[in-house]
Amino acid sequence: MVFKRMLQAMGVGGPSVETVLANPNCRPGGYLEGQVHVMGGEHAVDIEYVAVGLITRVEVESGDSEYNTDQEFHRQRLTGSFKLDPGARYDVPFRFDVPWETPITEVYGQHLHGMTMGLRTELEVARAVDKGDLDAVAVHPLPAQERILDAFLRLGFRFSRADVERGRVYGVQQTLPFYQEIEFYPPAQFAHGINQLEVTFIPTPQQLQVVLEIDKRGGLFTEGHDAFGRFDVDYRTVDQVDWTAQLNNWLQQSAQRRGFF
Repeated sequence: MVFKRMLQAMGVGGPSVETVLANPNCRPGGYLEGQVHVMGGEHAVDIEYVAVGLITRVEVESGDSEYNTDQEFHRQRLTGSFKLDPGARYDVPFRFDVPWETPITEVYGQHLHGMTMGLRTELEVARAVDKGDLDAVAVHPLPAQERILDAFLRLGFRFSRADVERGRVYGVQQTLPFYQEIEFYPPAQFAHGINQLEVTFIPTPQQLQVVLEIDKRGGLFTEGHDAFGRFDVDYRTVDQVDWTAQLNNWLQQSAQRRGFF
């Protein structure tokens, strides 16, 4: 993945930057590797720093309204200051750590509808910060996340869309200021009682925290309401659990206990 552009801060004849990722695919808790090539323009300039940051689209609730904004949630400064001579090239290799709580964007080789993720290169030149375009990044699920998603698909749930919402999830260990919700359409056996199922993954280095939310269908004289479930998945023993059976039991019990059917 490559993008190259002239730095707007310097105008015509200024330096240009090219960012090359060795592989745009990664997982939460993994890393991205690549190089930033800074090419000198028609005159010498002083570069204050080169940095890269991971950006995603976040939904923000403000009063009675909602809006979407691009939010940088992790960045690494790659260099200190240096002088770039006319026509010179300055290469900056990097290894960028991907936070554990990074939202996933790909499932089974398909892009998850509603998700945006990219790496942006930033340079400060002559006290003017130039932020490059996003270089697309694909974040694939951890094996533990795949096991949970597989179980829901086996139960007949179908992917709807995903989004990232600013805020915190109660009762979990969370470091980022937002969380991802992956929405599913229910299968026939649940469709008359459930409008949709939302899954939130919040991984840590030791375990995967999973939060489930069921949106009940509202009746003619009743309003729909939500049911929540939460559990942790141990990475070491994830393959020893029948997640399809576990999740089916939870759904059935939640539905009966809350009168979904």
